[in-house]
Amino acid sequence: MSARDTSSTDSTAGQTAEADTAASLAAATAPLSRRRLLASAVLGGALGAWSTLSFAGAAGTGGNRFVLVILRGGMDGLGAAPAIGDPDFAAARGPLARYGAATLPLDATIALHPNLVELHAMYGRGEAALVHAVGLAYRERSHFDAQQLLESGGTRPYELATGWLGRALGASSSKGMALNTAVPLVLRSRAVVDTWAPSLLPEPSADLVARLERMYASDPALATALERARNLHLDSPLPDAAPMDSVMTPAGTRPGTFVVLARRAAEFIAQPNGPQAAVLELGGWDTHANQANPNGALANSLGRLDAGLAALRAGLLASDTWARTVVVVASEFGREVAVNGTLGTDHGTGGVAFVLGGAVRGGRVVADWPGLARSNRFEGRDLKATTDLRSLLKGVLGDHLQVASRTLESEVFPSSRAVKPLNLLRG
Repeated sequence: MSARDTSSTDSTAGQTAEADTAASLAAATAPLSRRRLLASAVLGGALGAWSTLSFAGAAGTGGNRFVLVILRGGMDGLGAAPAIGDPDFAAARGPLARYGAATLPLDATIALHPNLVELHAMYGRGEAALVHAVGLAYRERSHFDAQQLLESGGTRPYELATGWLGRALGASSSKGMALNTAVPLVLRSRAVVDTWAPSLLPEPSADLVARLERMYASDPALATALERARNLHLDSPLPDAAPMDSVMTPAGTRPGTFVVLARRAAEFIAQPNGPQAAVLELGGWDTHANQANPNGALANSLGRLDAGLAALRAGLLASDTWARTVVVVASEFGREVAVNGTLGTDHGTGGVAFVLGGAVRGGRVVADWPGLARSNRFEGRDLKATTDLRSLLKGVLGDHLQVASRTLESEVFPSSRAVKPLNLLRG
């Protein structure tokens, strides 16, 4: 499978990284006025389930849409997309090469985990592609540093305090949305960004909303914020699909919040004046133990991911938006090839990224496959990263969101001229 379809801990360190992250966040939020922060608190508490926390302008963009799904914790790419056709796979993975059910074949070398049923169906319809042996320019094993680089688009941890997607959207005055209570680093820049997250608070009464309208009538900023919160709630009701308790993943666990976020993301980006890009997150990928269990953490996380991607697709199909959408699913790094002493895997390097959507030229695995023999592994331990994740992202941003190549190289991904865009789209 050589070059197929390819263009081309210690506590002190952890505390330092946390401090740097906090400093970056403080810098990013410093320009907010006191009234704007007060408005966030008032609306976040008073409007409960409406939950929009940002006060960006209402100008939206038509055309193409982009969704980024960040898998936090370091997903095992060889667990999610096993290289069953590699002659060294079974010996290299040991007990991790055995699954509770048959894997889902993609080509002669790569398959999917049994719980990625919906993603496998998208692949079969030509709506999904895999980029395997993919990774960052970063070659260390820190979650803090790797996630910072995954979101900032830099080559050294903390050299950039804003995010690559925020810079890309800002260059075209487009709007983004984070399906979260706060704006993640990847969206921070001069881009217009909203946030939304589900709330446990009860729905506000009509009387409360009317009183807020009267209270805010003399303040344009607060009145606009309230109106936008109402629009996000009233114009985007959750679909009358099966109730959450009846939705089960292949692993037999309820998908929970991620499916709700995926449905909401579909509703928001499908609106004519909705955001051009949305960001979702799913944690739980740091599988140091018990990874081979067919009902364990990795299997369940893959089931939740699969259910969420299916919900996202269904929502976008219902609004005729799927055909002009690209979804990228990526993690900060992969895992070691060999099993550890607790039947899990430790932090590694190369992994897999999923690219799906109606605009994707799918049904293919894109990889310059390095092989799994120990001599072919990075440092004798990891799947070698032979494709830079930035090449995938540059291809999508350039071809799909029409970000100019000079902007990609100078602003979105600085110092990336040698990283050539990967063409994964139709047309």
